[in-house]
Amino acid sequence: MPVDPSIAAVLDQVNAHPAPRVIDTDPEVLREANRAMGAGFALPEAIEVGSVEDTAVPGPAGRIPVRVYRPEGGGPVPTVVFFHGGGWLTGDLDTHDDVTRRMCRDVNAVVVAVDYRLAPEHPFPAAYDDCLAAAHHVADHADDYGGRRDRLAVAGDSAGGNLAAAVALTFRDEGRPLAAQLLVYPATDFVGDHPSRTENATGYVLRTQDVLDLQHLYAGDDPAVRGSFRVSPLRAEKFTGLAPAVIGTARYDPLRDEGNAYAEALTDAGVDVFARTYDGLIHAFLNLFPVSPAADAAVTELYAQLKERLG
Repeated sequence: MPVDPSIAAVLDQVNAHPAPRVIDTDPEVLREANRAMGAGFALPEAIEVGSVEDTAVPGPAGRIPVRVYRPEGGGPVPTVVFFHGGGWLTGDLDTHDDVTRRMCRDVNAVVVAVDYRLAPEHPFPAAYDDCLAAAHHVADHADDYGGRRDRLAVAGDSAGGNLAAAVALTFRDEGRPLAAQLLVYPATDFVGDHPSRTENATGYVLRTQDVLDLQHLYAGDDPAVRGSFRVSPLRAEKFTGLAPAVIGTARYDPLRDEGNAYAEALTDAGVDVFARTYDGLIHAFLNLFPVSPAADAAVTELYAQLKERLG
């Protein structure tokens, strides 16, 4: 299946001006470019939810900024702790505001979006430590957020999917309950190679060279670090007992195969998994629902699957 026509038009624009290598570019320049690109795809008006609050939670290196979205209506509802994508180097609460507002509305859940520390200024384990601390805090104070203690999920896209998977593994090891995990085109493997990295190496916004550069900036080159489940969830010793998972990947994404391998590993371990590879879509489709009907349909399905597991 060819690339979705709406996304093909986006690719034509992006590929007309090839980006420099990540590792050779000032991180702030990359962050500003990411914000500008995201603004070009944003909805003209924000999705209405019950309330939005910027606050902070305790973290290992100080307060961690979070944005709390609460749905319309009363009564305790599920809570989702969300970690944004951006290669552990870019992305923030604003770049994913459409994504998290829609999640709040469609899943009918409190969404706590986490503004974790970014590489290369703060390499691993800073982002993981922040995300775990935020998830711990929300789990321990569910009542403060209007959430149900027995209905907590983690979610994220790309690097955020990596962080959500690592937090879910840690919650299992700690004996903490987790009702679900939503992983959208997650990065799961800093050790192995996968055919999709060759097949989709260039031309689809995220290049395989970008993946390699971002992995280096986040986790360095020590095999022991890169092979840790906190960096490479696919390299965990076991997957039994993990929270039910909703895993979405994209046909034209260098990360496709490692996301699918993670879904298969969980399935083989007896975990409840909904997994779908979306034909015609690319990395970052979670942010592209305002401009692509195919991306919109994918987001609708993934959020519905998450809601079902949190019901």
